[in-house]
Amino acid sequence: MKTTEEPQLNRSMKSRHLLMLSLGGVIGTGLFLNVGYTINQAGPGGALIGYLIGGLILYMVMTCLGELAVHMPVTGSFQKYAARYISPSAGFSLGWMYFVGSAATAGVEFTAAGILMQHWFPQVPIWIWCAVFMVLLFLLNALTTKGFAEAEFWFASIKVVAVLAFIVIGAAAIIGWIPLDGKPAPHMTNMAPAKLFPAGIVIVFVTMMNVIFSYQGSELVGIAAGETEKPETNIPKAIRTILFRIVVFYIASIVVLSAIFPSAELGLLESPFVTLMDLAGIPFAASIMNFVILTAILSVGNSCLYASTRLLWSMANDRMAPAVFSRLTKRKVPLNALLFTMAFSLLSLLTSFMEADAVFVLLMSIAAIAVTISWMGIATSQLLFRRKYLQGGGKLEDLKYRVKWYPFVPLACIAFCLTILVFLAFDPSQRAGLVYGIGFFIACMVFYKVRLAKKHLLEGSLPVKSAEVNQ
Repeated sequence: MKTTEEPQLNRSMKSRHLLMLSLGGVIGTGLFLNVGYTINQAGPGGALIGYLIGGLILYMVMTCLGELAVHMPVTGSFQKYAARYISPSAGFSLGWMYFVGSAATAGVEFTAAGILMQHWFPQVPIWIWCAVFMVLLFLLNALTTKGFAEAEFWFASIKVVAVLAFIVIGAAAIIGWIPLDGKPAPHMTNMAPAKLFPAGIVIVFVTMMNVIFSYQGSELVGIAAGETEKPETNIPKAIRTILFRIVVFYIASIVVLSAIFPSAELGLLESPFVTLMDLAGIPFAASIMNFVILTAILSVGNSCLYASTRLLWSMANDRMAPAVFSRLTKRKVPLNALLFTMAFSLLSLLTSFMEADAVFVLLMSIAAIAVTISWMGIATSQLLFRRKYLQGGGKLEDLKYRVKWYPFVPLACIAFCLTILVFLAFDPSQRAGLVYGIGFFIACMVFYKVRLAKKHLLEGSLPVKSAEVNQ
């Protein structure tokens, strides 16, 4: 077997960077645009239940990822864990599926940022702003890992402050402390029992893809493990913030929006956050919230570029991607992988010529399906890792971070994710994404078994070996 160590990236991410990467990973278009759509489809009660279930799934995923990432802090972590503990073909498929979804999402975010800039500069073509933001984020990612981490820290900080301000202003408006355009205080009349589930309870499971799409990005903590200082302390610290951020940001936002607006008024394309600020009479509300949403979009694009690049670099080192993507610059940046990711993301600019809402739903479902399958891979990897670890004589007390209630947690996580995928088949607007996502995953597995499995075996370079660290 291959025994040489792969080149290493710099461990330059500090605790505050990882915490904000984890916190900012779930504050993007999913919160500012998608929450209103989910309330519109499932009602206030359905949205609350959906996001609470999604939060439970996310917590289970992150605890599973935490056990693996603390024990084996490597870049591109969950792809490596799947290759080692499930099978090389599963690792190959999960890696490429997540890469495609993340790289395409980055391109969509660039397009969205360009469209948003028309609020201030309506005469400037969208593609110019797309190019400006692409160059900006490329430079941030191409210089150093610290440059990416610092930019993401400030992007996430702006989002966190804005959402907290929104929740405070919304709560004050609900009880009448802040008038809403001269209208009486809504209190909680829009959340009366008869209005909680206008479309029934089953719709909750159909809209779960919206929830998963909103929560995607938290798994970046695992991808960043190989560039994090003191992963044994910083990764668990980031994971412990998950429940707090979900309750504060998503659940509180849903309560505020549901109390102020009837669910029928909340849609997809206009952010209810901007509408609320306007009604509350906040000076320059539209411009302020558009700026916040712009930073959120750029933050997501920044994170997607980082995740895609590091994952591609990691797979190249495992001979699951062309070797050219494994090269590092003097600053320990995988520049070739970054350039390929940028080029791949350009394909998403074609969305400017298609129906915006239809493209949003389709791309959201494809991205969410990729994340859902990745989450299943994380839970399955932890389940098999713990079993192999104990069979090899390992002791639980030697694990610096471990999943409680094993094996219930990983098994429940897998069951929840499978249930969501099954219900997705009953939603015509998202069925195509399900077919494409699962079809791509199967095609990747077949490609690996036909073209790469025998080659890796003959070379003595099965990719699972590069994940064996700290053992």
